[in-house]
Amino acid sequence: MTCKILNGNWLSEQYARGVGRRVEALVKSGKRPPGLGVILVGDNPASLAYVGRKEKVAKRCGFITKEERLSGAASEDDLLAVIESYNGDPEIDGILLQLPLPGGLNADRMLDKISPSKDADGLHPLNQGLLMRGAGMLRPCTPSGLMRLIDLAYSDVRPEGDVDIEKDIPEVDLSGKSAVVVGRSILVGKAAALLLLERNATVTVAHSRTKDLAAVTSQADIVVAAVGREEFVKADAVKEGAVVIDVGINRASSGKLVGDVAFDEVQGKCSAITPVPGGVGPMTVIMLMHNTFLAYEQHLKSQHQFNKQAG
Repeated sequence: MTCKILNGNWLSEQYARGVGRRVEALVKSGKRPPGLGVILVGDNPASLAYVGRKEKVAKRCGFITKEERLSGAASEDDLLAVIESYNGDPEIDGILLQLPLPGGLNADRMLDKISPSKDADGLHPLNQGLLMRGAGMLRPCTPSGLMRLIDLAYSDVRPEGDVDIEKDIPEVDLSGKSAVVVGRSILVGKAAALLLLERNATVTVAHSRTKDLAAVTSQADIVVAAVGREEFVKADAVKEGAVVIDVGINRASSGKLVGDVAFDEVQGKCSAITPVPGGVGPMTVIMLMHNTFLAYEQHLKSQHQFNKQAG
């Protein structure tokens, strides 16, 4: 069986090109560019690298970025002041609070303070509640990104060259497909299950304490591994022809980055699989830009309506 490697780097670049073209056209028509407000607390090397990567992609999409860096000793009041500043900034459409935060800072409490209309990560309780209802515009980035990789898996497109995302890789109706999500976190597992249900898949949520996990996952057409354990999903846990989405990223004892799926042995059984790195990770970043652009469009629309009423 030929296994399609779901190249997230390639797919995210197609998204960036599409968003960039739309931004360019809007700016040429006299509109301001989208704005992303970034908040980084402390000097965690991984966080610094992630922020740099996200800002690079934002620039690729034609966004402006503003960045506020706080010391690791910053208080919640210090952080709240920056969040409130971005909330009130008319040039900022999306706010990124880079996680994790240093000890002593409550991430949930700070995320709750971000304006729901600027919640680029899709983690505000209002946006999560709307997702539960099958509504809302700003969805969590990693689950949204992995859904587009599933669309790529079921499309005829090979991950090479340039394509029209909406035309060539449409959203797939997953009616009749069974999906198992291994992982129950709010960030990924629960939201991924909701998005799969929204596409009419029959969904099971499993986790590290599920009895005989392989017996559950080996029946699934789609396996989403988001448990945070190195090569946790083995070949015997995957049925022939399944689509396998690996959300995990772990540092093996050899120093190599590996996922939650034993890639080398699973690849021979599945019809499509995401690599680690280069699969879900880049799609998480581009979905942050996608959300920011959606928020930007909504802000432009609201401003237009306000101007009409004022005039």
